[in-house]
Parts: sequence; structure tokens; C-alpha cells
Amino acid sequence: MRARRMTPHRTAGSTDRPSPTTRPSPIARSSRTIRSAAVLLCLGLAAAPASLSHAAAGDARPSTRVASAAGPGGPAQSWTADLSRVDADDAGVRHTDGALRLVGGGPAAVSAGTEGHHGTQVLAPRELDRPADRVRARPAADVPDGARIAVDVRGRTGNGPWTEWREAGAGEAAAVLPRPVTTVQVRLMLWDTTGRLRVRGLELSADTAPESESRQQDTGAAAAPYSARVFATREGLVGHTTANGHVIQPNDHFVALPSRRGLSPRGSSEYSVRVCGPARCETAPVWDVGPWNIRDDYWNPSSIRESFKDLPRGKPEAQAAYQDGYNGGLDGFGRRVLNPAGIDLADGTFYNVGLNNNGWVTVTYLWTGDQTGTVFPTWGTDVRVRERPTTDSPVVDTLPGPTQVRVRCQVRGQRITYDGHTNDAWAHLPDHGGYISNIFIDVPESWLPGVPTC
Repeated sequence: MRARRMTPHRTAGSTDRPSPTTRPSPIARSSRTIRSAAVLLCLGLAAAPASLSHAAAGDARPSTRVASAAGPGGPAQSWTADLSRVDADDAGVRHTDGALRLVGGGPAAVSAGTEGHHGTQVLAPRELDRPADRVRARPAADVPDGARIAVDVRGRTGNGPWTEWREAGAGEAAAVLPRPVTTVQVRLMLWDTTGRLRVRGLELSADTAPESESRQQDTGAAAAPYSARVFATREGLVGHTTANGHVIQPNDHFVALPSRRGLSPRGSSEYSVRVCGPARCETAPVWDVGPWNIRDDYWNPSSIRESFKDLPRGKPEAQAAYQDGYNGGLDGFGRRVLNPAGIDLADGTFYNVGLNNNGWVTVTYLWTGDQTGTVFPTWGTDVRVRERPTTDSPVVDTLPGPTQVRVRCQVRGQRITYDGHTNDAWAHLPDHGGYISNIFIDVPESWLPGVPTC
């Protein structure tokens, strides 16, 4: 997420000293606008919903329609998206002559190895007047054959965690979020092989879904984030651009999952996983889509799983195809599945968790669960999470780069000194199984505001 860069406090030592090249870079945290790169492809084994582009094709003027239907929470709240603001967090698009259009060389789901490049624009968050859990999208666009667009929506309340992304279908089909939210954010995706796709406007409205519709979106969230044991493969592909616009670097640290519902915007860690391999655990952001499929959120309950709903929770479609002959042994694109992979690991993550060959790992999907506690940004590289608040305690996880962590409570532990500053405050991270020194929590205070004592 894009944050207001702030100077990190320097009143505490680290659980382990970071690399000298990774001084706390000001992490920006803006309550006004978050704009970052992300994507959503519309393919999979199950037929994809009709594209929004077809509903808008041929409309020569930006839509001025607003929703008039009233849901249980009252009339819909409607607004017009600003498509003219394209910045460094967007990818593969530009806005000229009153329309958004593709430019060459955008992101791609390189882990899945399926479609070509596309463009994506993540719009500024929209604060709602009252909570809502259903969003409709009405684009105005010229969409020739060989092109399509899609709209994805997520939400949150206050500064809490974002929901997963949900697609808004064609016409009146809405994106229904798993819970009422007070802020919504939209990302717009474009695919075009003709060079003639133009998106001139986007009308949005939010209201409250009927109780029966909302119940179908129940995530079945438990107190702890969901974990599964899945087969991991090494992504490699240095120099390629991932689904969220990140250019893969040597020794990179990120993962790919086969659904855009949990894809982090470029440069952010809003959706991260904890990967535990033979040697150690690492927490890494989700920056790509794959392997094999792109609509297989297997970490969700079957009732809300996007595709392959007849499979048990935690079992990727590729694993079922490889081991059990599911779907004739094919993935969602009709390709013969050659391994049971449910996650792809960038090189740095792959080797850090102790893999030398593809193998089984335990993955925790950190945005699932009840998400109690307070979320804070961290800074530094190779930050080590300790079992207890002391540097001689075993390492239970590593944070290879800045990320978002959920802090349940804080304690006074070992007093340590780093870079001339001393502190004894440590934060307990329930999703990571241990503690880090508060110096790596990127807020000005050494004792975290609003966080209770353990």
C-alpha cells in the first residue's frame, strides 16, 4: 500500500541487526489515497462471468446512470470513478483524449504462463457514508472483439484489513464482499489485441446485500488464519514482470497463488503468506498469479471458492488433477498438469525456507481468520521473529522486507541497543508465532499506541 513516508523511530534495537543497506525507509501511509498495480484475469475451468466490457460496448458516451434501488441499508451510494489519474502504481495503461487505454508491455501472470500482457488501474479508495457490502460497476467503453475489461472490488472498515478482491459481473451483477465495509477500492483491468479498446467512464454504487446473499459470502473465518500443506515450485523468471507489475529480481522474495483474490498491489504486502519449509519459515507477499490456474482460491471454503467448488478446502485444483485425475488430469486451461503445485516461490523465498528442489511446505494465508489485533507496517530486511522477546530465543519466522504485521500485544523484554538507541519493547505477532523488537514497527512511538500489554 502506498503510505505517507515517516521517519521510523530509532529508540530500539532489532531482534537481529538488519543489513546496513536497509535503513528504515520512510513507509508512507495515506488515509486519503492508495493507488497500486494489480490485476484480474477472467479465465478458469469454470466459465467466467460475462465481461463488463460487453455490457458497455457501443455506448458512445460515459454512463451517467446511478443506482436507484434501495437495499436493506437504504438507497445505494453512487459515484463516478476518476480514470484520469494514472501514476507509477498503475501498470500498462494511460489516459489520453478522455479515455483509458492500454500501452505496450504491461504485467502478466507469468507463474501461470497463460495470457499475455494486460493493463491495470487501481483507483483511489472511496469512503462511504454508511457501511455496505455490495458494489456494482457500470463502465462506458468501446470494446471491440479481441478486447475485454473487468472490475474488481475490495473493502475495509477504518484502518482494518482489506477483504479479498471480488469481481463485479456484467450488467447488474454485483461484487458481494464478505462483510460490511466503510471504504471500498476498485481495480480496473484491460486486455486488448486490437489497439482500439477505450474506457471513457466508470459509474459505481454500493449498498447492502439481502441477508441470504450475504450469507453465501461467509468466509468461515476462524480465530487463526487458515493453513494448508501444499506443493511448492520455484518460479525463477528473473527479469519478467509479475501479475501486479513487479519486475522479478535475482534472489527475490514473493510468492504466486492461483487466484487474484489475494494478489497484493505492487510494492505492498497487504496479502502475504507465511511459508514454512524444511529449514525455516518466511513471510512473503503475494505478487504473482499461478501456478497452473488463475481462479483457484483453494484456501477459501468451498461455498465461496471461485472455481472447483467440489474440491475440499486447502486442496489446489492442480494437486487434485495430478494425484486424483480430477478434470481429466488437466488444469483450468486444458493443459496436462505435470506437478501438484499450489504455490510458486521466488528464488529468495524458495532457498530461504530450505528447498533445493520442488517440495511440500506449510502455507498460512495471513489475511484469513478473524484479524483481531492492530496492523502495523515494518521496515528492514531479514527481520527475525523470535519465539520469546530475547535475541537468544529460537527464530520462528523471517520478514525479508517491509510488510504489514498484526500485533496482538506487547511486552517488556530484553533491553537491546542498535545504532546508538536502546529499547526493551517487543511486539507479539500471532500470525508469525513470536516477537520482534518494536524498533522494526514503523511508527514514531517505541511503545505501540493502542496495543495492550501481553
